[in-house]
Amino acid sequence: MSAPEFELADIFRRHGPSFLESHPPSAAQRRVMRAIQQCRTAELGGHVDQCDSCGHKRISYNSCRNRHCPKCQSLERARWLDQRQSELLSVHYFHVVFTVPSELAGLLLQNRKVGYNILFRATAETLLRIAADPKHLGARIGFLAILHTWGQTLLHHPHIHCVIPGGGISPDNTQWISCSNRFFLPVRVLSRLFRRLFLDYLNDAFKAGRLEFHGTLAHLSDPAIFARLLAKSRRKKWVVYAKRPFGGPPQVLAYLGRYTHRVAISNRRLLSLETAKVAFTWKDYRIGNANRTMSLDATEFIRRFLLHVLPSGFVRIRYYGFLSNANRRQNLDLCRRLIAVANESLAQQSPLIQQPPPDQYLRTEYDHLTARSPDICPLCHHGRMLILDVLKPTSLSHPPSQIKPEGLDSS
Repeated sequence: MSAPEFELADIFRRHGPSFLESHPPSAAQRRVMRAIQQCRTAELGGHVDQCDSCGHKRISYNSCRNRHCPKCQSLERARWLDQRQSELLSVHYFHVVFTVPSELAGLLLQNRKVGYNILFRATAETLLRIAADPKHLGARIGFLAILHTWGQTLLHHPHIHCVIPGGGISPDNTQWISCSNRFFLPVRVLSRLFRRLFLDYLNDAFKAGRLEFHGTLAHLSDPAIFARLLAKSRRKKWVVYAKRPFGGPPQVLAYLGRYTHRVAISNRRLLSLETAKVAFTWKDYRIGNANRTMSLDATEFIRRFLLHVLPSGFVRIRYYGFLSNANRRQNLDLCRRLIAVANESLAQQSPLIQQPPPDQYLRTEYDHLTARSPDICPLCHHGRMLILDVLKPTSLSHPPSQIKPEGLDSS
């Protein structure tokens, strides 16, 4: 896919100054704006490469490596996927999404660190409790949870995506308990427990004085008004959405590659930047994922993008259950042994059981997700690019004209 005519960085360069005058950002938001503008420019330095086969030269500027930058995700995603391959199990996987009502989204926006941690905690405890209940699965599960804070139009929409192997370890650690290939856990039960836990934890944070309220939400600092908000939220139906299950390791790897390292908007969705207006594409999920176009004032576009800057050091991809960091390797070894026993028993009943796909499929998928290797010559496609010279960071706004700067495709 060809590179877009303009990028998020161009929007910041052209309209960032006026935005800063009218919407003073936080220190974290200001750092993100600066990093995205500097990414893969002479300001960060770089190196001159030359192909050892055809002699083609290029300048490769350094990346900002900021997790909010749309140009820095492809390689990070590939590295992360490479680490995840050893953790995949040969079972079906499920995708469950937890979100909060719009009435509470503004509260979380003003209390990002506390609010998003509560969202993670309530999500994880809900899944672990319901799965462990003998009335449902009766097993210890493991899963990956990913925080997204945006909707397709860049408005604040905090929700958590969970990718879950279809089964778990029995309480006595002697067998793998599988769930149906079409059904994981009842969403109505998940929704009710999630609502109760989230509101209880939110109320605890309020009583402990860990929540702040500003501007239009200042009235919520009154205990009586805050209590009414919680009561109203308890009466609503909360959305827990279980998507259709997908298959084994190859499908999981492909899914994770598209999803885990996304930012609020990619450069590929940007259409035009004219007369201080930014046009971009978005999908209308209410009407069959229809492709639509939205145009916003540049300052409003920047404001919406910066809503999704996470607190410094905040972890947005977390692991729970038997995938938690403490004993992940031992738990996965146990899972594989138990799954092998369960598959052997099932194979005796049905010789048509499908075997897990080979590791080569995973490697092919991984290679696809890395886009193109920066070491391969983009001109002759078989030579290797070797470093001729290292460029120090500079304030130059344009690279030398005789050598074309290049970099990885934006995500």
